[in-house]
Amino acid sequence: MTHTLVLTKKHIVLAVSYALAAVLVGTTVGCSKQKSAAAPTINDKVYTVTPDSVKVSAGILTGELTELKVTERVEEGTGRVVTPAKLSGKLVLKNTSADQTVRLIGGKILYIDAQGQPIALKEGRTEPTISVGSGYGGVERLDPGKDATQTVDAEFPVEALKVKKLKEIRLGLSYIPAPFKEGKLDFTVSIGGQ
Repeated sequence: MTHTLVLTKKHIVLAVSYALAAVLVGTTVGCSKQKSAAAPTINDKVYTVTPDSVKVSAGILTGELTELKVTERVEEGTGRVVTPAKLSGKLVLKNTSADQTVRLIGGKILYIDAQGQPIALKEGRTEPTISVGSGYGGVERLDPGKDATQTVDAEFPVEALKVKKLKEIRLGLSYIPAPFKEGKLDFTVSIGGQ
């Protein structure tokens, strides 16, 4: 027994239409956006500095470091360090002299271990310095009795994060004292030729 399938033009158009619709649906579903993997969460890991506030005096300058802490940014779950450790805080310098101005040159931060030796930063990290001219509102000098405040944001050695490794943080400031004198200039003048 033989069956003959007779396709009319109408059947062919319908078959082609169904085929095109199936291709279009398959393409749309296949090219739809996949849900992207969630970006890893980054958290700040904060290490406390004890004490978190220190006052010191050197010559005619007094200094106070406050709000000290060390922060590194870590990827949650993996523990991968995204941003290496940094020391942050606030530095306030005051000129205690009654008659000398202080010209601020700059400063350097040293991290000292339990044996009294400097702890080096890993290769490629910037040595921690304090740029006083720009941090003090563009002024490089402190007049008698005046003070200036600057934010501290410095690289911190990973080695110093180990228990009982860091003994102290040293801040070395360079400055030049100069006599502060007020002078008068008198100008003899007349008005209208009198």
